[in-house]
Amino acid sequence: MNIKITGTGSYIPANIETNEDFHNHEFLNSDGSAINAPNPVIVKKFKAITGIDERRYAKDHLNTSDIASFAAEKAIDDAKISREDLDYIIVAHNYGDVRHDSIQSDTVPSIASRVKHLLRIKNPKCVGYDLLFGCPGWIEGVIHANAFIKAGIAKKCLVIGAETLSRVIDPHDRDSMIYSDGAGAVIVESTNEESGIIAHESATFALDEAHFIFFGETNNQEVKDNRRYIKMYGRKIYEFALTNVPLAMKCCLDKSGINIKQVKKILIHQANEKMDEAIVKRFYELYNMQMPNGIMPMSIGKLGNSSVATVPTLYNMILKGELENQEINKGDIIIFASVGAGMNINAIVYKH
Repeated sequence: MNIKITGTGSYIPANIETNEDFHNHEFLNSDGSAINAPNPVIVKKFKAITGIDERRYAKDHLNTSDIASFAAEKAIDDAKISREDLDYIIVAHNYGDVRHDSIQSDTVPSIASRVKHLLRIKNPKCVGYDLLFGCPGWIEGVIHANAFIKAGIAKKCLVIGAETLSRVIDPHDRDSMIYSDGAGAVIVESTNEESGIIAHESATFALDEAHFIFFGETNNQEVKDNRRYIKMYGRKIYEFALTNVPLAMKCCLDKSGINIKQVKKILIHQANEKMDEAIVKRFYELYNMQMPNGIMPMSIGKLGNSSVATVPTLYNMILKGELENQEINKGDIIIFASVGAGMNINAIVYKH
């Protein structure tokens, strides 16, 4: 028995926020002091580092649970299964439903329960739960689904990564330009085909690294409300990721028994173009090889960093022919990999 992804779906919000839309923001340093550069220069430097031209924001009336259900519907239809046959609904997110113009995250009931409700699933034995694992949450959800099916307690699982980060960004922080909204979903089930999950690897670094990404106050010290925003120590994350993610990927690949020359694509969390390129280059250097051209498809330029949604959305886009000059064919070996708050890292070696 092999365990594979049999259906995919994604939801890309309609609202486009371009880099130019940030020209009228009042960006400040973390201590509230002014940045000694005009906004067009700040935005241009941001683009050079991250590769982001634009990002997507959910419409005001939509929440994380809504867009998660939209992606789930597509994955269920793509897999050609009955939603009533699902054993688990696993939803990876970080901030729950944050309604437009609200300062509070709503996670009761869970996002998974809300998605199950929106999908109108009647079967009470279909269990829904949320997974908080930072940006690697969707990959970790697939690892959970794999374990459930291997253990014989599930046959079909729905794994979703969904986030509305536009609701938790500080408009006075340059890092706010990175984040976006979106949702990606897959159906994971057992198969007799010679394909599926070959190996996986997960790790949590929390001794010194736990608070590299955190919830903090606005950079504008004149604002006195109690709202908290997503914050990060970018340089520390970059150095951490560059050191540890390639090693985790290598450990996973070595465990799989697959030769690195057989790897056709690496679908890595779309956080920062230069960081992702550096990670994959370092990964190949561990095998005394150069990074092959086209090995790392990128969606960040148009979609930004939608956290848990980036990898499943990227995968779905390639399979549906929506990413130019990129394809995944039957039998191809691919690597899913991610790093994020926690600090957490994971990877999967997968045969399509």
